Amino acid sequence: MGKNKHVTPHPKGGWQVKGSGNSKATVRTRTQAEAVKSARKIAANQKSEVVIHGQTGRIRAKDSYGNDPCPPKG
Repeated sequence: MGKNKHVTPHPKGGWQVKGSGNSKATVRTRTQAEAVKSARKIAANQKSEVVIHGQTGRIRAKDSYGNDPCPPKG
């Protein structure tokens, strides 16, 4: 299982995808939608989770693409 991917605002403008604990961005995009799309691809490939942050840094949503510790009850 890979590191969780965080979609956050980039300090120099635009948006970035970073792995948990990484200091550098994996991907940098102009829009949040592009960053989310990239993060989802990476997370699905690495069986990890995507954490989407808003402009203020607050978590807006999470998507799991691997071993979900709390799977939905069917």
